[in-house]
Parts: sequence; C-alpha cells; structure tokens
Amino acid sequence: MQLLPPQALRGLVVALSLLGAVPLAAQQAAKAPPTLHDELNAWFRTAALRAKGEWGVAVADERGQLLWSVNATRPLIPASTVKLFTTGFARTVLGGDARQVTRVVGTGYVNLRDGAWVGTWALEVNGDPTLERPTRSGPMLRDLATQLAEGGIRRLSGPLMVQSAAGAADARYPAAWSDRHRGRRFAPLIGTITLNENLVSFTVAPGPRVGAAPRLVGAVPDGAGALLTVRARTVEGARDRLRFLPAAGGRYVVEGTIGVRARQRTYTGTASDPVAVLDAAWEAALTRAGIEWVRSPAMAAQTATAAHLTLAEVTSAPLDSIAAEVNTRSVNLGAEALLRWAAPGDDAAERLTRHVQEVSGETYGVHFADGSGLSFDDRATAYSFVKYLANFPATPAGRNFPLLLPANGAGTLRSLSTSSLSPGVVRAKTGTLGNVSSLVGYLGHRQGMLLVSVLYNGPQVTAAKQQQWQLFRVLGASGSSIFGEVPSIEGTMGGDDLRAPPPQP
Repeated sequence: MQLLPPQALRGLVVALSLLGAVPLAAQQAAKAPPTLHDELNAWFRTAALRAKGEWGVAVADERGQLLWSVNATRPLIPASTVKLFTTGFARTVLGGDARQVTRVVGTGYVNLRDGAWVGTWALEVNGDPTLERPTRSGPMLRDLATQLAEGGIRRLSGPLMVQSAAGAADARYPAAWSDRHRGRRFAPLIGTITLNENLVSFTVAPGPRVGAAPRLVGAVPDGAGALLTVRARTVEGARDRLRFLPAAGGRYVVEGTIGVRARQRTYTGTASDPVAVLDAAWEAALTRAGIEWVRSPAMAAQTATAAHLTLAEVTSAPLDSIAAEVNTRSVNLGAEALLRWAAPGDDAAERLTRHVQEVSGETYGVHFADGSGLSFDDRATAYSFVKYLANFPATPAGRNFPLLLPANGAGTLRSLSTSSLSPGVVRAKTGTLGNVSSLVGYLGHRQGMLLVSVLYNGPQVTAAKQQQWQLFRVLGASGSSIFGEVPSIEGTMGGDDLRAPPPQP
C-alpha cells in the first residue's frame, strides 16, 4: 500500500486542509488501486454516519505535513488530550528531571534531655501529586516523621501549621471546571495541599454479631480512619445498606445497616477538607515514628513566623515519571499539579496557551482554561495537535516526548490491545467528556511516523470512541513499534475518569 499520495495530490490536500476541510472528492482524485486515502475516506463515511456531530481529523507525516484531513482547523473541545500539551509545557519550563519537594521546616533546636523540639515548625507542601499514596508509588508522610525521629526529635508541640514554598497552602475546586463535576472522584480539590490525590477511602466490615457496630478495617490515606464516625449497625443476612455521608470539619459518617454475612464495603470519594485529612495522616505518621504530638494552641502565633531550617524532606519521582503516569491514567489532579508547578500564579492557563501556540505555530482556535482538559472552555484544532506533535520533539525539552504517552494496550489505550496492533505501535492520549471523545498521538509505521489527531464533539460519544479506535487500527495495520527510553512509572492502569486505588487493610 502506498503511504504517501502523489506529490501533486499531496500539495492539493495540504492546501485545502489549511483552508478547513479536505473534501472527499479531492481526496479521491487519484485514479489508482485502493490506497490509504481510500481506506480513510471509507472510515470517515462510516464514522460520520454512526456518530453524528462535529469532527476534526488530521493525519500528518512526522514533519507535520497533512496527508489527509477533515475540518482540521475547526476549534473543538479537546477534553483530556490537553494533558499532552500540559506535560510538554511543564517539561519545557522545569526539565524532565525536576522533582517536587515536601518538607518539615522550623526554627529552634532539639532538647537533648527529652527529645522535645523547642521552637516553631510547619509542614511545607507544594502540590506533589504522588504524596501519600499507600497503594501507589510516591513519598510518604511517615518518611518525614522517620527523619525527625532519626534527628532525635521525640516530641512536637503546637497545632499543625501548613505552608508552601510560595506562601499560603490551600486546595480548591478550579473555577474553570463545571459544577457538574464537583465531588466526583476524577475532579478533586486542586492545590498545594495534595494527599493521596485528594481522595479518601474507608473499608467497613460487619460487626462480630448482630447488633454490634460495623468495623473499620481499612482507610486510605493512613490515619484517615480518625475522620469516620460509625453510626451503622450489624443485622441478620448478607445485604449491605450502608450510606457514607460527609460531615462538618472534613469528617464522614457511615449510617445504615450491614448484614452479618455481608462482604466488606469500601467507600471512595473526594476529600472535602484536605487540611483535615493531612492533620489525621500526619498524626498517624508521627505515632508510627514514635513521636508524641502535643497540640498546644499557645504555639500558634510562634509557628506562624518564618522558618529557616529544613528538619526533614522527601521528594517526588522525576517530572517525566509523573507526566507519564498523568497521561497513562489520565489523572486530572496530576495535570493541574504539573501546570501549577511550571506556572505558579493566576496566568497558568494563559502561559500554557502561548506555549502551544508558539510550538505548533497555530494561534487560531487554540485556547485553554485549565491543564487537564476538564473545562468545557478549552479549544484546540486537529491541525494544532499534529503540528505540536511534529515540532515539540525537535525542541530542547522534547527528547523522547512520544514515550510520555501510553502505548497501545496500556492505561487509557487498553482498547487498542496488542492482539490487534503490535506492542508499542501507538503512543497516544485519549480524552472523554459527556459530549467529547478525542484521540491524539503518534503511530509508528515502516515508512515513517504518522501523527494522528481525531476530535469529536457531539452526543454519540461511545460510537465516536469506537470509530477512533478503528482509525488507529486502520493506520496501524502495517505499524512498527516506537522505541526509546521509557520513563519508569508504577501503578499506571486507570481510565479517563480517575480510578481510585483500593483501600489498604
């Protein structure tokens, strides 16, 4: 099969594509046996019939020159494919080896007689998306507490004071996100206070006998069980009628009944008050390390003063590893953390927009309101995606950039199984919202790398997604693997909607 069209036809296709869409008649102008163009034309006829709505499709060579397209310059909502841009932007600003730091800071000294810390102390959290994830990789609060114990500290006094390197620490719901997502696991609070991806999990088992209270058998993060009040009871049978409800102060209540023969029940949800979760987890970490925490309110005024000493410190994995996990699992919190790490301040989304415009060379139809693609205000074109995919790897920060995206068969590309395509043929990013399905990335081919961007906005998302998978199967039928240095990551299986980790017993 001939991959590239004849030169004259190719020039016509590119010229028409830059004006908007390539008419099917123009794509079929060459009188030749069935070619890749014929297959793509047939694919789109089916896709447009089965998923009615707005389509933007661009297939380009590794230089970003269009080979085939439909509405390539139409601005569309890209959903989670924005993460592809965010990871490239963060890599450009910070470098692939950058690490995020979490510290205990203070001013004072250790009383050698009893191990008490005399002075001020605070937790410095900077939005590390991998902090305190018991079932995944990343630094833990207990590592900080262990370092304090190894330094001779046996007692801390005062309330928990939390700060970031830039000043105040917080976690909020992004204004760019729709209220319809609030409270859902893929849309937690975002900010410098980030613990277990700002999710909490509780696992409850029946009590030992009828009439007894159910037992809390697991909580994530460690210590979060202190936030749960059990008001339920154990009854006869094997049915579960438990209800987990939020309460004041970042706490939770479980009500209802659970049968004495019922299985364990796990609740996972977003943390309504990450400070309360941090407080509980920090107390558990100190207790594990053998450090007494005396919560004396008299220390509050002193603790608010500037801290000059680093008492303990943990670091995240390198940025590349975080970026690869963000793309593979499509973690919205992780993408927002990368954006804020690279561009602290209120103009982060504007800086991301300028980065994409400069790298792709496209300004029309390119605008972002967040770094994760969860905003319905984000816009991009299929053409801007393939131009970025072509140009970014040639920048100083772009080395091995395709390998920051999941391979077919992994993460959000599970549906592109290695039984239908050879392993590593595709490196791509998916995107899904209630009215959006998108798939953008690299496709290895014996005759050269293909860059593919296929965006759909409309009501038939499931049908569109199936057709997008089919497009990659058509293009990858004669594919070859994309090789390079793959970042080391753990726990990468997930979906477009954040899958919460199971509770730790």
